Amino acid sequence: MTTKIGILGTGNISGTHARAANEIAGAEVAACWGRDLVRVNAFAKDHGGVPYDDLEQFLHHPGLDMVIVGTPSGLHAEHGIAAARRGLHVLIEKPLEITTAKVDELIDACERSRVTLGVVFQDRSVPELQWLARTIAAGELGEIVLVSASVRWYRPPEYYASSKWRGTWQLDGGGALMNQGIHTVDLLLWLFGDVARVFAATRTALHQIEVEDTAVACLEFTSGAEATLEVTTAAYPGFPRRLEISGTRGSIVVEGDRLARVELTTPATWPQPRTERHPSSNASATSPIVRDVRGHRRVIEDFVQAIATGRPPLCDGREGRRSVALVEAIYAAAAAPNVMPREVPHLPRADIP
Repeated sequence: MTTKIGILGTGNISGTHARAANEIAGAEVAACWGRDLVRVNAFAKDHGGVPYDDLEQFLHHPGLDMVIVGTPSGLHAEHGIAAARRGLHVLIEKPLEITTAKVDELIDACERSRVTLGVVFQDRSVPELQWLARTIAAGELGEIVLVSASVRWYRPPEYYASSKWRGTWQLDGGGALMNQGIHTVDLLLWLFGDVARVFAATRTALHQIEVEDTAVACLEFTSGAEATLEVTTAAYPGFPRRLEISGTRGSIVVEGDRLARVELTTPATWPQPRTERHPSSNASATSPIVRDVRGHRRVIEDFVQAIATGRPPLCDGREGRRSVALVEAIYAAAAAPNVMPREVPHLPRADIP
């Protein structure tokens, strides 16, 4: 049986979604929607599907099973709720939304309509990172003492200047942290659980935007682990995301989505770190264009299977809410640096595959 997919949006990330979906056996891009009919027609020519510039007509496309939302972040809830009310399953590009209030409206609408809600956090689909999550959960690193996460990326000024929504509070919900850093925020929550307190500072170092292009946060996890998080889009020329994890029985370093170094006090079966440079290992650091769609393909494949079996997807709505809540807490802490550290509400940790 073919799963018919509707693509909401015609921008760069929607092209990634469509290319990934078209690589999946038993899936089909059946329809696509955007406000500019010329762009929608061009998108349909490139990726397939019936083009629409009317949202209601798109949502009523015959036989549609699910939608993938790639519109500006501040419109995710609006478009996801519209789809859910039509009985369509909803997979949304990160972040789930730009405020927890909007996230809650979206979750409620999907639960009321009994449709599956998922978020595109492709780190959760990477085999080496899944191994890392299991290793940490099994206690192979002992007590996690210190974590350092660094996202030193670069986006040229035209990245923001050429867009009406990037770098705005209204539709981007923030800057480097909410847009680019959100993947690493989700990864930290997935690996280490809840955050209890936050210290933070943000600034706009390079770009002419109303939000931050640089953020630094100190995170205290409920487990007792301490972490630093650095995110910027002003670090020329851009470097791979780096995650350093230090525990009482071992340490692990991740670059991009790959294990760069593993040091454990006891032998363990683990994927050997890959020394060769993957063609796209630094792509996100220097460009918003996603050339390697394997991560998105795995997320979409998992979501299609989740619909078929009734199980939760890799990252469902309530899991996706956690990263938005933490980003909100970081922004609040940065806005009031002279008050006590921001406490983050407790949220349950997801199961690790």
